[in-house]
Amino acid sequence: MGPRRGPPGGGGGGVGGGALLGVALLGGVLLGAAGTGPQAEQSREPPGAEPCGACRGLAESFSRGLERTEHEGFGGGNTAWEEEKLAKYKHSETRLLEVLESVCPPSDFACHQLLERSEEHVERWWFHERHQHPDFFQWLCMDRLALCCPPGTYGPDCLPCAGGRQQPCSGNGRCDGEGTRGGTGLCVCSPGYGGPYCAECGDGYYEASRNQSQLLCAECYRACGRCTGPEDSSCLRCKRGWVLHEHRCIDCSTACIGCMGAGPARCKKCNKGYRRDGAKCLDVDECASSEEPVCSGVQEVCENTEGGYRCVCAQGHVRRDGQCVEEKPPDAPEKGFFDDVTEDEVVVLQQMFFGVMICALATLAAKGDMVFTAIFIGAVAAMAGYWLSDRSDRVLDGFMKGR
Repeated sequence: MGPRRGPPGGGGGGVGGGALLGVALLGGVLLGAAGTGPQAEQSREPPGAEPCGACRGLAESFSRGLERTEHEGFGGGNTAWEEEKLAKYKHSETRLLEVLESVCPPSDFACHQLLERSEEHVERWWFHERHQHPDFFQWLCMDRLALCCPPGTYGPDCLPCAGGRQQPCSGNGRCDGEGTRGGTGLCVCSPGYGGPYCAECGDGYYEASRNQSQLLCAECYRACGRCTGPEDSSCLRCKRGWVLHEHRCIDCSTACIGCMGAGPARCKKCNKGYRRDGAKCLDVDECASSEEPVCSGVQEVCENTEGGYRCVCAQGHVRRDGQCVEEKPPDAPEKGFFDDVTEDEVVVLQQMFFGVMICALATLAAKGDMVFTAIFIGAVAAMAGYWLSDRSDRVLDGFMKGR
């Protein structure tokens, strides 16, 4: 067997760089499909993840493969020849192939695509650069592919994040795009912190402690928007719906414009729709106090509300198209002649039917004899009268309406 080629730029003949990686990729897919190869580590980033994250996942998987094969020996061939020609399995092309076979899960197309794009860089690092540059992630993802940035930097030129690369965002938030070639470099502060560098307390929080390197913010009393401490008497500004009075936030009544405490009896001034009655601000009943009708619409009545009033439709009326109109139930459909037939009347009808049939047969049997014919007509008239006696009005109404 002739000597094997090193990475691009290393000289020598033998296995080409593309062939080396091609064997690794094919072997990884086949081993994963068959379930006989080493278990592939799942990449942290899903397919389609941002470039730096995908490269980081590949580099971390590669490093885990190196750790897994650190103390293994070459057992698939002539070990003596392997040690003589390639010095040690630790630095051999065989070990590199074994690591590459398990770098990407078989179904992770993005990882395989990135590995194929990086084939020359991976081989170069393995054969020439790993002693001078032991951090494979930095060498591949930052220096060669330019997909990532060092910690505390961001963007195409890896500029320092807001607050500096040593402690971005004062340690109280995250830098947008940190460690990647994207982002804005601006701070996204953690809850309780604010400012462009997250170096001050946010709304509803106060400084519990501060030194040269750290700021600790704690939550204010629930009604305070800004404060100097946790007590209800340390408010500097109130949240919406509260009023500041002597460093306390008071739930001021809707009857008040400014107040000295809770309730309508602590108002500084009465709000519109209220009147002063001693110490209290009471609601004005606009519906009763006005001499003229407050609501001028047809069938409208006034309804008093707290601090105001509203015009509603009078009882039995509803508002349609801005007007109060009488509320009428929907017209019921007219009933037909047989709609109210009861079960007893059905029985009578059945009796009439059989009676008619019997009389008809008797008439035929008498061969037209007038006596039997008179009996037949009388029977029909009697049964019809029995059934229609209490329904004559409905019969007449049904015939008049064509029903």
